[in-house]
Amino acid sequence: MVEFNLPKNSRVTGKGKKYKAPEGAKNTKKFNVYRWDPEGEGNPRIDTYELDLDDCAPMILDAIIKIKNEVDSTLTFRRSCREGICGSCAMNIDGTNTLACTKAIEDVKGDVNIYPLPHAEVVKDLVPDLTHFYAQLESIKPWIRTDSAAPASAERLQSPEDREKLDGLYECILCFCCQTSCPSYWWNGDKYLGPAILLQAQRWIVDSRDEATGERLDELEDPFKLYRCHTIMNCAKACPKGLNPAKAISEIKMRMAERIS
Repeated sequence: MVEFNLPKNSRVTGKGKKYKAPEGAKNTKKFNVYRWDPEGEGNPRIDTYELDLDDCAPMILDAIIKIKNEVDSTLTFRRSCREGICGSCAMNIDGTNTLACTKAIEDVKGDVNIYPLPHAEVVKDLVPDLTHFYAQLESIKPWIRTDSAAPASAERLQSPEDREKLDGLYECILCFCCQTSCPSYWWNGDKYLGPAILLQAQRWIVDSRDEATGERLDELEDPFKLYRCHTIMNCAKACPKGLNPAKAISEIKMRMAERIS
């Protein structure tokens, strides 16, 4: 049997720090947070922060911000909209990739375990390096591609029926929760585009205003870019917006098959 181990320098071995809740706090909860500083020494560690929930807003992101502002200013993470729109605060919480701003503290039983998105290089603490993901996004040319001249006096219009075809695709916020939960992407991320990027590809393939459908399919006709998907469905389970990247990928495969038949 083959055994897979993490590289030695990525295993959590360092002894973490512990921060107690304020004296007199009665409604407390522990937050175990992954910590790693590229300028520090040694392996990652887990720091434990005990917070008074009576003095904390209800979401996981609220707790992380409270830790940053009031307990440990060295903690590093991304966040922006706090409304589940930007995708910046995507991380692994309680064993699931999700958005910290939409995950309620009360939904986690026991201690809250917080890690960066898995299978991505870590910049610092809870911040993953998204450079490779965005390079893959750029490779599919995520914009309307046309050869015809733009209408002189109007936008490029589409019917309500054609607009409905974008539902379930345009809502993607590129948080990459699905991308980093996909086993096929873990093993082939250098060549497989992954669920988030392929869902984006389908969004432009089905757009009635786009005139490059053939070229887009040609660019995806590759043993690795598209066909590493094995319909494991982790992507649909992880998506905080309730989208189904696996369905989008299967629809691209069907278009590929229709071109051959």
